[in-house]
Amino acid sequence: MDDRSTKAPSRSNAIRDRRYAIRYPFAADVEVLDLESGSRAEGVTSDLSLGGCFVCASRPLPVGARVRLTLKRKDQSVEALGIVRIVKPRIGMGIEFIDVDAPYHQTLSRWLDQLRRSR
Repeated sequence: MDDRSTKAPSRSNAIRDRRYAIRYPFAADVEVLDLESGSRAEGVTSDLSLGGCFVCASRPLPVGARVRLTLKRKDQSVEALGIVRIVKPRIGMGIEFIDVDAPYHQTLSRWLDQLRRSR
């Protein structure tokens, strides 16, 4: 008999693990606040997409932490709510954007448009 528990992950899990937006190399200063514990982390992004970013930080927050993050580059900033999806100890954390505050969505879109055109 076919034992499916030993086979590859189900199709729904495989789809969930895929990124849905192209990532671009991008450096911006980041402040991250854990909304539950109040812990803070600071770092620099290494990449950015419409769906999130990777933050290089020596002390990343734990996987699953719900966060408010502020990205700053030159005289522009983007604020968003997110969730930590992956942690690489002493390297950083991948954060998925859950909600980008309305006034900042235009700035995020402009950054990504500039990155697309520079490729």
